[in-house]
Amino acid sequence: MTQPVRSELTVLIADDEPLARERLRRLLGELSGYRVCGEAADGDQTLQQVAEQAPDILLLDIRMPGLDGLEAAQRLSRLPQPPAILFCTAYDHYALQAFGVQAAGYLLKPVRREALADALARIGRVNRVQQQALATAATPAPADQLAVRTHRGTELIPLAELRYCEADQKYVTLYHTAGETVCDFTLKELEAAYPDHLLRIHRNTLVGVRFLRALERTREGQHQVRLTHDGTPLPVSRRHAADVRQWLQTHRPG
Repeated sequence: MTQPVRSELTVLIADDEPLARERLRRLLGELSGYRVCGEAADGDQTLQQVAEQAPDILLLDIRMPGLDGLEAAQRLSRLPQPPAILFCTAYDHYALQAFGVQAAGYLLKPVRREALADALARIGRVNRVQQQALATAATPAPADQLAVRTHRGTELIPLAELRYCEADQKYVTLYHTAGETVCDFTLKELEAAYPDHLLRIHRNTLVGVRFLRALERTREGQHQVRLTHDGTPLPVSRRHAADVRQWLQTHRPG
């Protein structure tokens, strides 16, 4: 029996300052879709609360007594399903270390409501893709496959076979080597969940980077890309042309 996808994400707040925890709790209370499941005042309490509450998201301070936030994050990264970690700190020089332990985000204190909402939204987009994979598959989909609910049941699409994703009004169509699949994920969700596999070329299109062959300019001065084993060009918007060109220059063999 499959379990329903939760529409509400649980959040654990870890900070040694009570006022900081209170501020984050208040800000979260102003945002829909999130529920605070617990608090911790140091790294050891954080590990204990994560084990007991299994939160979706951890708002984690870095400088705390005893086990600090970076050390706690390092230990949590070894879990099979660790929470998404969003660091909240007054010190910007920890940024590189924070992303070294695979943090999902980094906010400077005092945390602003808008910045918190944006960071949580990015995490939530990834979480929804992961949750659907867990909820729809009899066994969880491997990290290199995308689980999509269709009228035929659950379809597992290897990311290595995903050629491009195209949005058309309410739905997104996935074009892969085995055909086409319509899903209810947004392009933003897919882009956030699989940044190593998908590259934005247009507000309506993501391409699978392993199929990206060339960036061209038409006679009308518009940009387009060609994919391997497919002669159909895809339009590239002006704002994304530089990103496509940089990707090709960085990853072109030889």
